[in-house]
Amino acid sequence: MNDTTQVTPNGGTKKTATRPDAAKPAASTQPAGALMPPVEVIEDPNGITLRADLPGVAKEGLNIQVEADTLVIEGELGLSVAEGMDATHVEVSFPRYRRVFTLSKELDADKVSAELRNGVLTLRIPKAAHAQPRRIPVQAG
Repeated sequence: MNDTTQVTPNGGTKKTATRPDAAKPAASTQPAGALMPPVEVIEDPNGITLRADLPGVAKEGLNIQVEADTLVIEGELGLSVAEGMDATHVEVSFPRYRRVFTLSKELDADKVSAELRNGVLTLRIPKAAHAQPRRIPVQAG
């Protein structure tokens, strides 16, 4: 995914099975000094699952917000050097992650659930009731 990827049910990108208009990170929302975590989006008939790699982020350092149709994921890295020691080589120069997505109206942003386990954030975003598949009964006449 890139800064213009959207997460939507029933779409497609090169690495996911979502439409490019479902949830999209906005190019202008990535501040300097933040890492963009890799994300994978998986769709099923009832919604999408978004997984973001956030190594070094504790639950207390994680901030997930949904406002209108925008989903923001922010995480503060908890990498520290033990007292009395100095780092001689540092490859992680930005202390936080940030990723912003625009959610499709087909998704129910009020019912987002989140779980952080072993540095992987899993968000479940169900489809709104009007976008859920439903069976239409046929009456014999």
